[in-house]
Amino acid sequence: MSYTIDLSGRVAFVTGASSGLGAQFARTLAQAGAGVVLASRRLDRLKDLRARIEGEGGEAHVVECDVTNVASIQAAVAQAEAEFGAIDILVNNSGVSTTQRLQDVTPEDYDFVLNTNARGAFFVAQEVGRRMIARAKAAAPDGFTGGRIINIASMAGLRVLAQIGIYCMSKAAVVQMTRAMALEWGRFGINVNAICPGYIDTEINHAHWQTEQGQKLINMLPRKRIGAPQDLDAVLLMLASDQSQFINGAVIAADDGFGV
Repeated sequence: MSYTIDLSGRVAFVTGASSGLGAQFARTLAQAGAGVVLASRRLDRLKDLRARIEGEGGEAHVVECDVTNVASIQAAVAQAEAEFGAIDILVNNSGVSTTQRLQDVTPEDYDFVLNTNARGAFFVAQEVGRRMIARAKAAAPDGFTGGRIINIASMAGLRVLAQIGIYCMSKAAVVQMTRAMALEWGRFGINVNAICPGYIDTEINHAHWQTEQGQKLINMLPRKRIGAPQDLDAVLLMLASDQSQFINGAVIAADDGFGV
């Protein structure tokens, strides 16, 4: 017996889609049949990704979005819905980090991380959530098929790690934000869940894993390995699908046991 998740007819909005996990999330959703809106500040990278998705038989649109700017978020979501249709799935993925001990964190470091990871994530979800709520209220009984908001947190939001304390704080905020949104928005047919990835090999950090420090970290992990972006595909598709209707407020660790 085979099991397939079909997202045909659904529209997904992915922030931070220009590289790394965001790009993988967008391709995965498109391969499952969803129309995907690629959102980021780097339009050239988004256009390259759109071409790749279209070459694989998918459908994608590009919108410019700076998640640290609420007006930019509102404009991007409005453009996406005007050009592509109402958003059914949000993958709230944009994130940044710095590396230093807490005593060395500057106000600029703090604002850089929190403005993107916590504040930005909140206002993206709020803008999409408001529109989903409006659809739910306006729909005939059983007319709204439900919304899916998937916040990308981190295992660092569940387990504090040295020298990235501000990042840990920001992702812990995303975890609690997820639960709060699930509590308030569940009655509108909106499921809000979080994925907490562990160490994943992406283009941004690939060189680090080849260094002595990177290899030392890998050897400290339970199975002495790091993940690949596609290792998150299954949990992403499950949370994006109608089959996840009974999953709301979940915070799912996908970290190969690092947090155990």
